Amino acid sequence: MSKNVIETVTFKLNEGVSREDFVAAAKRMSPWVVARRGFMSRRLSWAEDGTWIEHIQWKDMDSARAAAAEISKEPGNADFLFAINGPTVQLTHSELEVVID
Repeated sequence: MSKNVIETVTFKLNEGVSREDFVAAAKRMSPWVVARRGFMSRRLSWAEDGTWIEHIQWKDMDSARAAAAEISKEPGNADFLFAINGPTVQLTHSELEVVID
C-alpha cells in the first residue's frame, strides 16, 4: 500500500509582490489544486524572513508528481507562479510516516 505524500515547497517572492496580493493569487489557484487527482490538503505559511512554505498532502507519489508537472500549464495559475522568485524554489516530496491531529 502506498503512503500519502507531502509536497513541501519553500520560496521567496519577487521584488514588489505584496504578501496580500500573493495570498489572493494562492486562493484563486486553490480550485485547480483541489481538483487534482489524489489531493488531500494544502497549507501555505509565511516566515518572518520572507520565506513561504507550502505543504500539499497527496494520496500517493504519482498524484504529487502529476500535479507538479501540470501546474504551469494552467493559465489561471499564472499570477501565483509569476509572483515566486524561481531561483529560491526548493521542492521535495516525502512519504508521510506520522500524523498527530
